[in-house]
Amino acid sequence: MTTSSAVRIVDSADVSPDATVGDGSSIWHLAQVREKAVLGRNCIIGRGAYVGTGVHLGDNCKVQNYALVYEPARLGDGVFIGPAVVLTNDTYPRAINPDGSLKSAHDWEPVGVTIETGASIGARATCVAPVTIGAWATVAAGAVVVKDVPPFALVAGVPAKRLGWVGKAGVPLTRETPDGPWICPTTGARYIESDGLLTEENA
Repeated sequence: MTTSSAVRIVDSADVSPDATVGDGSSIWHLAQVREKAVLGRNCIIGRGAYVGTGVHLGDNCKVQNYALVYEPARLGDGVFIGPAVVLTNDTYPRAINPDGSLKSAHDWEPVGVTIETGASIGARATCVAPVTIGAWATVAAGAVVVKDVPPFALVAGVPAKRLGWVGKAGVPLTRETPDGPWICPTTGARYIESDGLLTEENA
């Protein structure tokens, strides 16, 4: 395992010697980090969380208690994964083949969830691979995501649908006029909506 003295791994965690854990990261009780997983700097892996084989996390990610991040998920910098979130990896899951034999790793091709910079996935949400969650988007607690989520979108429900927009602070954006820019009430940042997508003004 590639680590430095700045890494904290509690005794009950199961971290593969083939995993890479960045400086300042913490892995807590009963968490499992599989072989070839790569964690960036200052990541936090909560109690009982699972990080699958070859999963990549950017810097400053938080994976909360009992979340399941299955390979080949890719998380950008600053991604938040809430408690008991599931990132799936099998589009057509089966325990057995049509002939009744037990499926092995060679009988199916894992597909992943991609989560871009700054996005947040709320508690007990499920992202059904293959999907991409855009940068700074927010998936509400308990949502089931079955299609791509654009950057800055706020989605909720089963299946998840866009309810509005959020800024980099995570707070829902407001609008003074129907055609005007969206504004973050926390930071004052302004965002422009065009063709169903949101971009930060002057970004």
